[in-house]
Amino acid sequence: MRVVIALGGNALLKRGEPMTAETQRNNIKVAAQAIAPIASEHQVVISHGNGPQVGLLALQGAAYKPDEAYPLDVLGAETEGMIGYMIEQELGNLLPFEVPFATLLTMVEVDGDDPGFKNPTKFVGPVYEKADADRIKAEKGWVFKQDGAKWRRVVASPAPKRIFEIRPIRWLLDHKTIVICAGGGGIPTMYEKGADRKLVGVEAVIDKDLCSELLARELGADLYIMATDATAVFIGYGTPEAKAIHEANPDAISKHSFPAGSMGPKVDAACQFARKTGKSAAIGALADIPEIVRGKKGTIIDGKFAGIKWHS
Repeated sequence: MRVVIALGGNALLKRGEPMTAETQRNNIKVAAQAIAPIASEHQVVISHGNGPQVGLLALQGAAYKPDEAYPLDVLGAETEGMIGYMIEQELGNLLPFEVPFATLLTMVEVDGDDPGFKNPTKFVGPVYEKADADRIKAEKGWVFKQDGAKWRRVVASPAPKRIFEIRPIRWLLDHKTIVICAGGGGIPTMYEKGADRKLVGVEAVIDKDLCSELLARELGADLYIMATDATAVFIGYGTPEAKAIHEANPDAISKHSFPAGSMGPKVDAACQFARKTGKSAAIGALADIPEIVRGKKGTIIDGKFAGIKWHS
């Protein structure tokens, strides 16, 4: 079975944790321990989020003059290498030596007229108190939105159109390679208007779950998993009436609304994959990946289900 696993940026660097290399590596060790048994039995492709990481690099870049700071597409490429390196190393420490790995810098095309550029929604970087967010907004002109009880920077999140490296990804899979790609939704690029096929970077962060859904679909994946810091998709999350969804038909779960900056894109991506492929998509906790593959934990979305079934 071919399985695409999208590791959430907040699963690799949990909310409120110090944004250090050691913290991130410890979380990636947890991811590796969950993925290694799956990689021993199935063909695995790994993508990952980069919101906290690219936000940290942007903060570091703020120490430079405005015209010297690196744009978000370059920072996205940096995070693909950084996170991919750690995933390769930690998985390699658990799997047989002869298992090959490859981390691919992955460029993804977006539309310059995408409405996402007019309404930034993608959270990046750490959380702030309201007063700190207002101060940084005045200093740097960044856009902030509320994320739970805190505030975070948001940037444009256009939809992915095309994954440029899809052919080499397929070639690597044909040679039994565990591929780490499309990190952070890929490096946002577009063709410059008025130019003859000139590809340029874009100041944006593509949603990792929607890009990974496109990746899973184009690779003919049998299962698409989005690993996050939540054990399942909840109705009434954070309330005494909260209920965890175990199985859901895409039409049934789409009748409910979920936060646009967190669970919403995951549910949308899962429903899109299930509808377009007739296969299963799943959302759940990083440590539960083996049980998610078995259909025991997380939220499984598939067209063959009738309505919604809840976890007990």
